[in-house]
Amino acid sequence: MEQSGQVNMGAAPMPQAPTAAPVAMPQQMDMQQPMAQPIPAPQAMPPAVENTPAAAPIAMSPVDPVAQQAQAPQQSFSIQAISNTVPNSEVRIESLLEECVRTKASDLHIQVGLPPILRIDGALQPVSGYGDLDEGTVERLVFATLEEDQKQILIKDKEFDYSFSFGDLGRFRVNAFHEKGNIAGAFRLIPNEIQSINELGMPSIVTSFADFPRGLVLVTGPTGSGKSTTLAALVDKINREKTAHIITIEDPIEFTHKSIRSVVVQREVHYDTYSFSAALRSALREDPDVVLIGEMRDLETISAAITIAETGHLVFATLHTNSASQSIDRMIDVFPPHQQPQVRSQLSNILQAICAQRLVPAIGGGRVVAAEILIANPAVRSVIREGKTHQLDTIIQTGADQGMQTMDRTLVKLIQTGVITYDTAREFAVDLQEFERLARG
Repeated sequence: MEQSGQVNMGAAPMPQAPTAAPVAMPQQMDMQQPMAQPIPAPQAMPPAVENTPAAAPIAMSPVDPVAQQAQAPQQSFSIQAISNTVPNSEVRIESLLEECVRTKASDLHIQVGLPPILRIDGALQPVSGYGDLDEGTVERLVFATLEEDQKQILIKDKEFDYSFSFGDLGRFRVNAFHEKGNIAGAFRLIPNEIQSINELGMPSIVTSFADFPRGLVLVTGPTGSGKSTTLAALVDKINREKTAHIITIEDPIEFTHKSIRSVVVQREVHYDTYSFSAALRSALREDPDVVLIGEMRDLETISAAITIAETGHLVFATLHTNSASQSIDRMIDVFPPHQQPQVRSQLSNILQAICAQRLVPAIGGGRVVAAEILIANPAVRSVIREGKTHQLDTIIQTGADQGMQTMDRTLVKLIQTGVITYDTAREFAVDLQEFERLARG
């Protein structure tokens, strides 16, 4: 067992004729929007990931509201009426995780009263061949990925974040929780391979974020927008190119980094430290060069991040915000009013860059990243210091020569290059009036 308390599940091939025996965990444990067609279940899983294209969502045609209401039961995720489904007693978590990897799904959802659900290219799709899961089956599937002490935490706290390795196929970040008195689980697939910024399709300016000697770099966006993937690419670049001491504080650990040129220390909340704030307080005594904060959740964490950046270290952190201006406001607004002028002054001095990103469904399947980029220049620092963050959008629009770009302009470029549709882009626009003006022009 290693310190982080994370499970390493071996990826066993799916049996041709599953038995009714309970799920057996592999022997090696490494503790550390429309609905589309059902996903066809393969007869046997290959030992490695296949480049199988994801199922495309069904294009929905306009229908009469009355007829649509009458058809609603047929569009339910529930498939109890299908007779050739795998019995609940024979459902194995390994098979479901393999299917998630095979179809390149981002998430697997397990819940009482529904079949297993995958999210592919942003759309939820039930896995064919599986019926509605009962309470005992869901509990068995989730508990199969937990150790005994983790089970007790889940039962006591009603929710629990953890991660585990699934052989050579990937890692999964999991939130297990209770709903309607039953256990449920959301499994997020994390690839083993860390892609570069260019391979991710990010603006090239983002690569330079790893070259800042000190300061604060924010990567923001809603859940599932690829923030962790972007940060992993930046940490990997530093690890390969510099001799630095990198400390990551995560809940849970997602991408794992092996020390190459740098020394990489990865700490997981609940296993290696009690909280983000506790880990950040001790980080300054651990001789860091770079500190990655998985999520800035509260005043204490944000305050500690500012302090570490002020003392000459490079800090990477995430926020659940949709734009650069929202990110600045979020960090300032958590402080009491009498402290906000001081925090604005501190942020104006330490901020280096903000990348606010979204994953947008692409034409023909898959998703493409769209990002708003803010680079802290004298004008940006002055606006932050004076509390005029509403002017940041204008500065970004006029800072294209420095690598800045607004989300709306990025979306329009993706339309013009035939990557996404106008209707899809409109759903992700930050300022609809500005987006439509750019689209017409």
